[in-house]
Amino acid sequence: MIADEQPIFRDGLRRLLETVPGLVIVGEAVAARQAAQLVRNIEPDILLLGLPPSGPFQLDELEEVVANGLPVRTILLSGSRSVETFEVMGAALQLNAHGVVPKDSTPDVLFECIDSVMAGRHCVGGENVADVATSVRKLEAKRRRLSAFGLTRRELEILRAVVGGQANKAIARRFSISENTVKRHLTHIFNKVGASNRVELAIFAAHHQLIGRG
Repeated sequence: MIADEQPIFRDGLRRLLETVPGLVIVGEAVAARQAAQLVRNIEPDILLLGLPPSGPFQLDELEEVVANGLPVRTILLSGSRSVETFEVMGAALQLNAHGVVPKDSTPDVLFECIDSVMAGRHCVGGENVADVATSVRKLEAKRRRLSAFGLTRRELEILRAVVGGQANKAIARRFSISENTVKRHLTHIFNKVGASNRVELAIFAAHHQLIGRG
């Protein structure tokens, strides 16, 4: 089922999904309350829930669905900024969402995310992650004050650059350091916060509000 406030987006998404054998659109909704009612009546396998295109992200739409106790696997269609994607994912997991896909992603990314969610996995942006929820719970158990993480100012700068989607080469150029130095900093950051990859690091940073700290 598709839910989004923009008629043109809904129509384009429906036409796109109809090109894939095995995918059937069983309903469309404009508002979250209407989506919740349709999910209750139709019982779709997947709900593609579009978030507003501008302004700070809010999850009122997802909360409306969750508040009604609806057993549906929800994929949020978010804005295009990578930071927003991980901020949304960190909060959305608390509301039992299964995936977040930026609206400017390619069709293949959306199709792969739908396949992953149907297979019982989670999807973050364009990456399939087998057990994001477990990763978040693991990192939550390590919740401490920022000073306890032991991150230096430079490590925080590099962390924000990683969450912003910058590659090691771009980070090295930005801070006038070598790529090897960037890799060493990343190793220290991963060890300090307990993350094992960039996806977990971004979720951790958003969850602990490290992105805006100096």
